[in-house]
Amino acid sequence: MRAFVFDKYKQAVHEAEVPEPAVGERDVLVQVAAAGVNQLDEKIRDGEFTTILPYKMPLVLGHDVAGTVLRTGPSVTGFAPGDQVFARPRDGRIGTFAERIAIDEADLAVAPTTISTIEAASLPLVSLTAWQALVEKANVKPGQKVLIHAGAGGVGTIAIQLAKHLGAQMAATASRKNADFVRELGADVVIDYRTQDFENELSGYDLVLDSLGGENLARSLHILRQGGKAIGISGPPDPAFAKAAGLNPVVRLAIAGMSAKIRRKAKKLGVGYEFLFMSASGDQLRKIAALVDAGALRPAVGRTFSFDQTPQALDSLTTGGTRGKTVITVP
Repeated sequence: MRAFVFDKYKQAVHEAEVPEPAVGERDVLVQVAAAGVNQLDEKIRDGEFTTILPYKMPLVLGHDVAGTVLRTGPSVTGFAPGDQVFARPRDGRIGTFAERIAIDEADLAVAPTTISTIEAASLPLVSLTAWQALVEKANVKPGQKVLIHAGAGGVGTIAIQLAKHLGAQMAATASRKNADFVRELGADVVIDYRTQDFENELSGYDLVLDSLGGENLARSLHILRQGGKAIGISGPPDPAFAKAAGLNPVVRLAIAGMSAKIRRKAKKLGVGYEFLFMSASGDQLRKIAALVDAGALRPAVGRTFSFDQTPQALDSLTTGGTRGKTVITVP
């Protein structure tokens, strides 16, 4: 079957013929109709996660999928051929930039019925990230103050809506041209990151969701109330993540060193820092689908590319400026 792969880190993806997916006991074979494009795809291709995700080459990229069930493994009970589904396949089993993919049934959910297949493909990774940050890690409550960085981006567009649904007072950073768009999603306060300093504008926040890392993350600690928390999805990874991931002691020690500076700063300020590397979950996707069909969440698709344009779709991530998600359509 056709797929887009890369053979060495830091090399471009190219089309190749790859073997048909093997369908295991609890796997579901999905005909890919659309696949979301994520910064994680580019980071893996650049070799940023080799210590925690040691993939073998050649590798088919792609972490989001929406499509149709073709067949199921003998122990699968929750899905049948013809079902319209969406998923973020688990780490170690990615590969949605292909015509077909076999997915563990635990990672899969029936797609929302009120949106298009392209919109469904835009959701899994970013909506799971938002859910695991705001619901699982932060347990956001009504009235709490939440800042979402990069509010017009893939994670930001969903996180703003989910935080608003949870009853939070919402602030977001965005460019001036995206300010109204971000307000429509639910942001009460919009900070133009080009002309305003969020550190001077905001204070007393319960939570910051940071997708930028570096100095932006460090400065975010200053707007938190005592006991508040910053959750970083760009890193640096922390010891709790390394332990939960079952990494070897040497890697765990290295990861502890990577996040030592930001953790020390957080402790000094009386706030917390946690790293989030989202995980696949069909159960959570079912809850997200229900919110979509109830009108509480709406996908934001900024650009679409044909399957033949997969390399260009990945390249578009580096130029920025896209509202929401980029999606590849597969014939």
